Amino acid sequence: MTNLTDPIFHDEEIARRHFEALRWPDGPICPHCGSFNNATEMKGKSTRPGVYKCKDCRKQFTATIGTLYERSHIPLHKWLLATRLICSSKKAISAHQLWRMLGFGSYRTAWFMAHRIREGMREARVLGGMGGAGRVVEADETYVGGKEGNKHKGKRSGRQGTQGKEPVMTLVERGGKASSHHVANVTAATIRPIIISAVSRQSRLHTDESRLYSSVGWRFAAHETVEHSAEEYVRGDVHTNTAEGFFAILKRGIYGTYHHVSEAHLARYLHEFDFRYNHRVQLGCDDATRAALAVKGIAGKRLTYRRPYGTA
Repeated sequence: MTNLTDPIFHDEEIARRHFEALRWPDGPICPHCGSFNNATEMKGKSTRPGVYKCKDCRKQFTATIGTLYERSHIPLHKWLLATRLICSSKKAISAHQLWRMLGFGSYRTAWFMAHRIREGMREARVLGGMGGAGRVVEADETYVGGKEGNKHKGKRSGRQGTQGKEPVMTLVERGGKASSHHVANVTAATIRPIIISAVSRQSRLHTDESRLYSSVGWRFAAHETVEHSAEEYVRGDVHTNTAEGFFAILKRGIYGTYHHVSEAHLARYLHEFDFRYNHRVQLGCDDATRAALAVKGIAGKRLTYRRPYGTA
């Protein structure tokens, strides 16, 4: 449970020290010349706290340089609180709720702040990093978007079913992590390279009976399917229920909290839900640890008001 009375969420100096400890666990690193632990914190009435000067290149820097917090006018303690709230909300927290809780003057500030935090949650995808010998990876797809009848007349496509919705393909390692992908359309050509690059060839691949996976399944140690059209959902240990459970969390968050997610930003929302799932309690990660990992993830990334879409 998030402790909102923690000093790092209210005291700027304590928040700065906490952030520096996460950013530089072994001492400050100069972003200009790369010098390690060879800088001193500058003191003086005209110098703001947290400014360091490198003894090698003689340039000044702070812990926020080269991160998503760089040049931000939002106090650091509010960044930490917003990150903790997003990381501890299983079904997400809306920008409107952040706006109310953090006391910003602008909703857009809270909205953009939340996108920066989601960008920090974006994790590097390791080639063949999912599964392995004796491990099961489930693959399934779903569609995200509102019902045609509930849309404004100007946004209706006039078609039912999956038309007008955005396709999402997710890989879930049973007992492990998830990796979700927003694809232009669900075809064997679009999902095959994703599965091949993400999943170890020694894994057992579990899918439904869709022909989408028949062209890639032979590449793995085993490709086992369940026939949903015949109302078969489990056969021994063969099923895609783990992936279905992930989709349940994803859709409850999108429909119940965000209500609408644009196509342009969907990938970043998927990073958010993947991150919380991949660092859940069952894997030994509590709210504080999850938030700390998200804060560490801001390094080396940049997102500006003029380019809010960044790179997904």
